[in-house]
Amino acid sequence: MKLVFVTQTLDSEHPALAQTLDLVDALASRSEDLVVLCATEAAHPELPGNVRVLVFGGGSRLGRGVRFVSALAGELRGRPRPDAVLAHMVPLFLVLAAPLARPLGVRLLLWYTHWHASRTLRAAVRVADTILSVDRRSFPLDSPKVRGIGHAIDVERFAPAGERAAGTGRLRLLALGRTARWKGYGTMLDALERALADGVDAELEIRGPQLTPDEVAHAEELRVRVAGSAALRERVRIEPPLPRSELPRLLAAADALLSATQPRSSQALDKVVYEAAACAVPVLASNAALEEFLGGLPLELSFPPRDAEALAQRIGALAAASPEARAETGAELRRRVVAGHSVASWADAVAAAVSGTPRQ
Repeated sequence: MKLVFVTQTLDSEHPALAQTLDLVDALASRSEDLVVLCATEAAHPELPGNVRVLVFGGGSRLGRGVRFVSALAGELRGRPRPDAVLAHMVPLFLVLAAPLARPLGVRLLLWYTHWHASRTLRAAVRVADTILSVDRRSFPLDSPKVRGIGHAIDVERFAPAGERAAGTGRLRLLALGRTARWKGYGTMLDALERALADGVDAELEIRGPQLTPDEVAHAEELRVRVAGSAALRERVRIEPPLPRSELPRLLAAADALLSATQPRSSQALDKVVYEAAACAVPVLASNAALEEFLGGLPLELSFPPRDAEALAQRIGALAAASPEARAETGAELRRRVVAGHSVASWADAVAAAVSGTPRQ
């Protein structure tokens, strides 16, 4: 398989896109030749020998587009010709690639998992041969082209840290991700305040980047909210993001991950949920699309969006649960990630899409 993989950046320290390197490694192991077209490239571990990186970024948006088209055209003229172009999370890449690739019979694939359905995304759907997402619910448009192939979690890196001292001491809650309003951090704070009032001994650590001015403003609002609450002041920490390499250690120190996404984003299946689950860490989540993944466990983990009272109840039940119930819940969550959301199964599904065969 020869594949052109188009992405925004290769950067092991990027707060949101470091996982792209996992995708490249997994695709490289299934390819004779993997060409990565990216807007920027930063420091990262050495890539496999069959990976070539071409950087088209810098300058104006028009200039980047021209350089992208030129780089892709050069690859399409090569021999052997690529079997497919896979655009990662940016529909515009696929729209620009279509006039060059389609006449040559090169397949066009899009990986996209987000709630926003832009006009560019609609255009990408029209030109794509196959659309890949976590599942059909994590893609915001209805199309028969969509295949659900799971998240691409490195289950060797994100793994249980050994014996957990569950059920003892203060309950350690963790929330990871950008401080976007749709992440529901306000609901988490309200829920923790109620749980503390009910006598639950718990604390919350919030870690994540601010990638937009509104996220900067919301982070400050959260700090003001915490500082103004006598109950929360000593129980909540809002910290900067850590490098991706540090996330397994951070998750290993937590008793549960909180995910309180708001309704408009409820279909965006956040990968950190699956990373926590791969580490055998229970996840308390409000995402309706996660109900099946989180169902049938010893502990009830789902709660309705924006329902602080329900989340407070889940926190209380988790604090009161036996070490055995927590451990059994975590172990089953990891089994589910390994079965359907590993980076290996993701790359196998991409290879099947490149060849045009259904996923087995």
